[in-house]
Amino acid sequence: MASPIPPELPPELASLPAEPESVAEVEHAVTLARQCRRRLVTVGSGHSPSDLTCTSSWMLNLDRLAGVLTADPATGLCTVQAGIRLRALSAALAAAGLALPSLGSIDEQSIAGAISTGTHGSSLRHGLVSECVVALKVTLADGKTRECSPQQRPELFRAALLSVGALGVVVEVTLRAVPAFSLAWSQTIDADARLFSTWEGELWKQAEFVRVWWFPYMRRAVVWHADKVPREDIESGRVRHRRPRTSFLDSRLGYHVYHNLLALARWFPRITPWIEWFVFGLNYGFRNGERTRVSGVQPSYEAFLLNCLYSQFVNEWAIPLHKGPEALQRLSAWLNRLRPGDPGYVEHRIPFSAEGLWVHSPVEVRVSDTTVNASAARGNRPWLDVTPADGPALYLNATMYRPYFRDPTGEATERYYAAFEWLMRDLGGRPHWAKTFTVSPDEFASWYGDDWRAFRQVRDAADPEGMFVGPWHRRYLLGERSSAGGEGGEMERLPLEEVGFFTREPAKGG
Repeated sequence: MASPIPPELPPELASLPAEPESVAEVEHAVTLARQCRRRLVTVGSGHSPSDLTCTSSWMLNLDRLAGVLTADPATGLCTVQAGIRLRALSAALAAAGLALPSLGSIDEQSIAGAISTGTHGSSLRHGLVSECVVALKVTLADGKTRECSPQQRPELFRAALLSVGALGVVVEVTLRAVPAFSLAWSQTIDADARLFSTWEGELWKQAEFVRVWWFPYMRRAVVWHADKVPREDIESGRVRHRRPRTSFLDSRLGYHVYHNLLALARWFPRITPWIEWFVFGLNYGFRNGERTRVSGVQPSYEAFLLNCLYSQFVNEWAIPLHKGPEALQRLSAWLNRLRPGDPGYVEHRIPFSAEGLWVHSPVEVRVSDTTVNASAARGNRPWLDVTPADGPALYLNATMYRPYFRDPTGEATERYYAAFEWLMRDLGGRPHWAKTFTVSPDEFASWYGDDWRAFRQVRDAADPEGMFVGPWHRRYLLGERSSAGGEGGEMERLPLEEVGFFTREPAKGG
């Protein structure tokens, strides 16, 4: 909930939404918020499954600040307004013969939201989406807009590249695109034992882009890989765009069948492994190997996309890539309640019971390497980058669906995520900023070290009164501090910080 409204503030301004169309209007909104003593929250598509942008105060939506200002096909340099959605940006770049070098699985976010939360694709040749950003304009809490880049205000630049909304309002992004390209891709499904046997060799190096979906109860995995097709091959007709047939899950029938089975599993959780076998067998095939292969050739911005289906909880962490087989094998042993002598048994050591627990699938498995195109030396590695600074990262994404917007029953998600996070911590992981997690500021401080302190210093200097600080930031970035210096004292808050509280105990489950 919001901080108390000052007596002089008209009631109609208590939760004022704003849709600025220019940088000047953003500056005006920030100045007005400061004068009215209100917190200001920048919101976009609301895709992230967390309460990061939840507020009872003022919202700033940048959907009308969404134009392409410049696009130079010769250099690839493009300047865009920060509210442009990735879908519209990809279309505008394609019209200029350009493309983003890498994308995640969806294109609904704004460019500002994508970089501010650490969005990534899946490739050992690419890191975060933000690594193509060469300059930013950010409106800070004083109502003034600053330009920043690796050469100009580099500390502000590294903070703004992944700011989780705590720094200011990103209003303009200059990025370096690449010549437009298509992707020739294919995917197969096989036993996860083959996945583990090829992990250190061909799996992640077989193509420029590789991603995996792992099914814990079937102990199978879908492997998708794609390489670029030269633009001249498409233009000459030597290679033609070819979309695959509509899959079961992408069809209207499949969408509703799976949705209703998930809803039924809220009441009968034990059918969840059967649902996994049935639905994903219809979608990918019931056999393993080459006979399951599906392929296509599509423009890059189409090939990257994935149908996320339904409302969901998502808990995603990045661990060192070489620890991937251990992570999946231990998680499999725990979820399947394997015992010594069972095929695939390993000692999981997870200190939570899996009895009576049934989880959704698949677990999305992706890679990135931020050391290829970003680094502290280049000045373009975000202070809060979750990936290792000395090598490739593996992202594991544990999803629990909310059929018909209803949570899984009981404490299933809570126990699953507690166990998942314990395992990720044990393997040296860090959580994705846009997802669900439970981590204290002290843990983050120990993991990030000097980078954490640098981000906090830049943030505190840019927004000393906490105009961009809410309950999420207090919980994960700032921590609870007592003004009395010990227990029992009044919690120290920033003057414009929004304070959260519950008027009743939040409901458990659905």
